[in-house]
This record gives sequence, C-alpha cells and structure tokens, in this order.
Amino acid sequence: MVGIIEPIVVVGAGHAGFQLASSLRQSGYDGPVALINNEPFLPYQRPPLSKAYLQGAGEPDTVLFRPDCFYAEQRIDLVSDQVASIDRTARKAIFASGNSLGYRHLVFATGARNRKLQLPNADNDDVLYLRSLADGETIRRRLDAARRVVVIGAGFIGLEFAATAADKGIEVDVVELAQRIMARVVSPLISAHFLARHEIAGCRIHCGRSVECIEAVDGRLQGVVLDDGRRLAADLVVVGIGVVPNVELALDAGLPSRQGIVVDEYLATADPHISAIGDCALFSSPRYEAPVRLESVANATDQAKCLAARLTGNPAPFDAVPWFWSDQGKDKLQIAGLNTGYDRVVVRVTEGARSHWYFAGATFLAVDAIDDPRAYMLGKRLLEAGRSPDPAALADPATDLKTLLR
Repeated sequence: MVGIIEPIVVVGAGHAGFQLASSLRQSGYDGPVALINNEPFLPYQRPPLSKAYLQGAGEPDTVLFRPDCFYAEQRIDLVSDQVASIDRTARKAIFASGNSLGYRHLVFATGARNRKLQLPNADNDDVLYLRSLADGETIRRRLDAARRVVVIGAGFIGLEFAATAADKGIEVDVVELAQRIMARVVSPLISAHFLARHEIAGCRIHCGRSVECIEAVDGRLQGVVLDDGRRLAADLVVVGIGVVPNVELALDAGLPSRQGIVVDEYLATADPHISAIGDCALFSSPRYEAPVRLESVANATDQAKCLAARLTGNPAPFDAVPWFWSDQGKDKLQIAGLNTGYDRVVVRVTEGARSHWYFAGATFLAVDAIDDPRAYMLGKRLLEAGRSPDPAALADPATDLKTLLR
C-alpha cells in the first residue's frame, strides 16, 4: 500500500505565501501544496492599495495575483480557513473551524498586522488603517466624501496615502512623532527632499508631534488634538504607525520568536519541518552581522524563491540584496541595500533625477534613487557583486555609471 504524501502547508496567502506555492511548481515539485488563505478574496497584491487603487484605478480583481483557475491548473489547494494552532508532534495544522491538516513541511508566511493607536476614540468608525483589500475598498469609498484628512505616521504608507488624497484636492495634515519623515528608512537629505515635495503638493507636515486624543461628538469624528494643544479638524483619520509581525502561532508552538519568527540563513526554524518567510521572519544573513526582519514585497518574494529551492533539493543561504520602492505623488523612490551604519553620503544629481549613495568608510552600503531607475539598478548590481564604486566618480554627473561595473 502506497503511503499518503502529506502536503507542504503554507500558512498565509500574501506575497510570500503565494510566491512560495508558485515557485514550488516552477521548481518541479509535484507533491500536494496547500495555501491557507484567511481573507475573503483570492490572494492579491498589496502595494497598489496605497497607490493606484486609492486613486480609483481598477477594481478588486485587478490586484489579484492570478484568477481562480490558476490554483486548479497548478494543483494548489487554496484553503479558506484560519489556522488556530500547530501540533508539531503530530505535524498538523489545526483550524479555527475544527478541521486539521497534516503536513510534510509547514511554512509560516503570516506577515504582519497594523500597529493600533491606543488613544481615546481610536475605535471611531472614521479612524481607518490600510493593509488589506477590504481596508482599501473602505478608504476609497470614504475619500469620495472627505474634505479634510489627518494622516498619523509619515512612513511609506502614510505618505503614499497623503499624496493620493492631496491629488484629489483634499486638505491633508500629516502628524509624525519623529523629527523627520521616513526617519526609519532614509537619510535626512531624502527626508528633506520629500518633505518639500509634499508641502508643494499642499500637505501640512507636523514632525516631532504626537496625537493626544481623537475628538468625536456623538460618535462623529471632529479631528485630532496634538501634544502641543493644537486641534486639526478632520472627517477622516488614516493611521500608519508601523506593523507588528504575526508570530503568535509560532510562539504558541514553542518556536523561538522575538521581533519575528527566528530562522537561520536557510529560512529554517528550530523545527526541521517548519520554516518562515516574509514580514514575519527574523532571519540571519551572510550580508549582515545581526538578524534582520524586512517589510517589503521584494524580500517576501526573494525568500519564497530561496525556500522553494531548498524544499526541492537545491539549498542555498538567503543572500538577496534588500530593495524597496515608494511612489509618492509624481516621485518614485527606489532603494537598494540598507544604509545602517553609514558615515558618508555621496549625492549624484543629473537631469531630473538624483541619487544618494551610502558608504561606511570605503564600503558601499546602499543607494536611494529618486526618479532615477538607472542609478538604482546599477547600485543594486554593485551590491550584488560586493563592489564599492569610487565616490569621486559617483559625484561627477559626467560619469557613465556603467563604467563602475567594469
């Protein structure tokens, strides 16, 4: 009697989970694959939600990774349920419905969730967050009637939304606790550039300020009160103050988790039958001295491909160069690498574009490119090759960047 082959079970159908299921098939894996999806939509892309989707471009089906038929054709079992616990001894995923599913290998691709405000009236119906397709649908409908919006948090999501709202003619105030916008990911020079661009577009940016409370009368939103006593009127508040990795399932299963589910350079947990990828994974990397957790589509996709290779017999350490992007108004910011620990910035300005190149001593760390895809791509290739360009050549706009790769 032939034994039953248990599936590879992927918990989470976001970018990491979808890519893993797809890459397993592309890598020749012929066994069963179960992709657990706890949302009422087919798996979909998140980046458009804070950009084109809010501008009214497209309907829910335009952000889907693939239509329904794809999963049947690829023999990917799309399971609509919520995993409640993991039985590592029996190698089973236990669902909220009471059903269970055995696994050959289980992968946490559980992503992250929005960090919530802990303030009076923060549960008001007009205080919204943007992460899911349902969130995008709600905000898009509310924007049609909004006149004044307050955005709490000046990271990528908050600023992308602010740019979209301002473009619609809505009055926008952005409140940021840090002393500058996007402080966690970009240098002061990049922050200053985008601050000026948002102010030109009509946004009012309040840095170094916190929200003391959200004002509502008889349940109707009035606005927010800042820590300096100022009141900002609003009929809609959108919050983007970071995310919290979804590690609870792993913790309850006894797996080490700190600011993410702890995995090694092969994306494996302490249990040889369980891995973790994407926003929820705190991974070791040959590139960086300390473990890293990254919140990006690129990281989720690259880790999924790396893990699919390991699960199909081609293991290799995860060593991809991190990259990110953000569309804010008419400007596109593209980032390759991490600038942590830089002590020198080389600014390169050419016609209609600029890029900032970060060094620690003579070692090239990262590049931020504003409307300069050529600089971004060349910088990424240099990082992948482990090469450090000559700072003087970079600063000279006459230098052909291709020569730096020779």
